[in-house]
Amino acid sequence: MLRIGLFLATNLAILILLGIVMNVLGVDSRSSSGLLVMAAMFGMGGSLISLAMSKWIAKKSTRAHVIEQPRNDTEKWLIDTVKRMAEKAEIGMPEVAVYDSPDMNAFATGMKKNDALVAVSTGLLQNMSKDEVEAVLAHEISHVAGGDMVTLSLIQGVLNTFVIFFSRIVANILDNVLRGDEEGGGLGFMGYMAVTIALELVLGLFASIIVMWFSRKREFTADKGAAYLTSSEKMVGALRRLQAHHEPSHLPDQVAAFGIRPKVGGMANFFKSHPPLEKRIEALQQLR
Repeated sequence: MLRIGLFLATNLAILILLGIVMNVLGVDSRSSSGLLVMAAMFGMGGSLISLAMSKWIAKKSTRAHVIEQPRNDTEKWLIDTVKRMAEKAEIGMPEVAVYDSPDMNAFATGMKKNDALVAVSTGLLQNMSKDEVEAVLAHEISHVAGGDMVTLSLIQGVLNTFVIFFSRIVANILDNVLRGDEEGGGLGFMGYMAVTIALELVLGLFASIIVMWFSRKREFTADKGAAYLTSSEKMVGALRRLQAHHEPSHLPDQVAAFGIRPKVGGMANFFKSHPPLEKRIEALQQLR
């Protein structure tokens, strides 16, 4: 419930903020240029605001404990390992956190390479060896070093902009065709909104395919980066450990794409953020 509440509250706050900005700037969405500006503000602006808030949302939604002063040997080892890898990857030291969850997972998020967050679950620490945890941390550090969070947010923002823009353009064309020369004809307000929402859903599905394709591609790159920071053998070992555990991921949607295992479900492969573990293992074995 906390995750759902945070998600709804965050998106509502973004919509209100962007609506206020539009009114202040005097953007008229009835013209093509104004519609494009509006679409960019809600599409790109919403994506970037979500990225800027991603660390805060991730901490709150997972109730993660940020390690400021290590409380035990495990936390000290986590800090030392992340620090060593961050230096090798030439990025600033990320915040390191642990969150309570039985599933074996981890994620990285943040708007800047030098101000990121890397978090691991208690289930991962309890069920993986140090070499396997090290490989997982290297995978997340590679996401940060590759700027994957920013790039994915930019792609999502651009696609959101086009979805909003073209759904309204098509709805306007349809409204004009149905209206003809008659006064009061056309779709009407409710009809216009229904067509717009339907088009956004359809176009949004195609946009999701593109975003998920990029996410899957970056998983292979992050695995390769982890092999450089540690070794391909350690990364293969971590992925094989995941294969032996079939529990679904419980990461919040905002950071699920940067976890180490995909969400398990009936979704088509086109809509999965992670490639199959077997293909990732095969790609790593070819690096040897």
